Amino acid sequence: MYFYGLIIVKIKEVNNLYKMVAKTFFGFEEILANELRNLGAQKVQIGNRMVSFYGDTGFMYKANLCLRTALKILKPITSKKLRNEKDLYNFIQSIRWEEYLDVDDSFAIYTTVNSTIFTHSQFVSLKSKDAIVDKFRKETGKRPSVDTEYPDLIINIHIQQDLCTVSLDSSGGSLHHRGYRTATNIAPINEVLAAGLLLLSGWDGRSDFLDPMCGSGTIAIEAAMIACNIPANLNRKEFAFEKWLDWDLGLFEKIEEACLSKTRDFHHSIIGCDKAPSAIRKAKQNVENANLTDFVKIKDGNFFESIKEGEQPLHILFNPPYGERLELDDEAFYSQVGDTLKQSYPGTNAWFITSNLEGLKHVGLRPSRKIKVFNGKLESRLVKYEMYAGSKKAKFQKNT
Repeated sequence: MYFYGLIIVKIKEVNNLYKMVAKTFFGFEEILANELRNLGAQKVQIGNRMVSFYGDTGFMYKANLCLRTALKILKPITSKKLRNEKDLYNFIQSIRWEEYLDVDDSFAIYTTVNSTIFTHSQFVSLKSKDAIVDKFRKETGKRPSVDTEYPDLIINIHIQQDLCTVSLDSSGGSLHHRGYRTATNIAPINEVLAAGLLLLSGWDGRSDFLDPMCGSGTIAIEAAMIACNIPANLNRKEFAFEKWLDWDLGLFEKIEEACLSKTRDFHHSIIGCDKAPSAIRKAKQNVENANLTDFVKIKDGNFFESIKEGEQPLHILFNPPYGERLELDDEAFYSQVGDTLKQSYPGTNAWFITSNLEGLKHVGLRPSRKIKVFNGKLESRLVKYEMYAGSKKAKFQKNT
């Protein structure tokens, strides 16, 4: 419904389908969109660090359970153009919060702003909180409480210039919290980042896989989950939607069962190696937590002293140590990476991520691909090196 002057948009369900927004990292938007299409989402549209789509409640459950490159799934409920803080208060108070929140429940509000009208997200959160509790107090004589630790409802407010969108956060904590990683090293790679890098590299589970600097094992674990088509968040303890008033346990269990029925066999090897005994212990624990000991083997080993096992095609992806994790001689380290790949890993597609763009110059190999990504706030590159069995010229001549 639209009212001009002040514009109010009530986001309605059509045939039980409603709009949702999946948040992701820069550079992962297309991958996330493909994931959504493969799951059955409708009206998929790519934005900046997000993808919007339509689905029903069951699909919302499935998206949270299965998406590998999503950080959060938001359900927008309404939006409005605002002129000032009074408009904000009245707008938030006009929402039928009783449809989403009981007076005895708790809630939390998280706000992002990009506006010249509203410049402080904390102010917007406090003003919105006042509007909600005042509404309940006026109508019931009681008010819901605010709980930023374990709220029953998480409200997301996004203001872009004068447009305010109110959404419900169906995920809760970021979806990179898979539930399997209890042991970590210094600066472990984010699980969503690991899954996204694997998908960008084309990993599909049809060859052997190696992470030669595996740390706490995240990349190897995510590689196994992709190879076996195991839902990304199967091991997660809780989603925010489990506290919603319309939570349907029976429906969720049906969705979970249907997703598990689509897992597949894997007939290759996935190996994670590290030279640090502490990393080996942690990686093994995390693999066990993920129930993947049948698929992922963690071994003690120094990549620079290793050779490829067997003659089958090999897919390598790793996250080399960098300044915050380990003091390195950049030139020597990256030169060793290149020498090891060239001398010891024929028939290999080797990928790694680095924020050390100077270090890349010392690999001594020409990358066949470079993809801009971010590791946290660090601008990085995901690079690919194709290591042929024999020279590249001989490979070309054989194929022609």
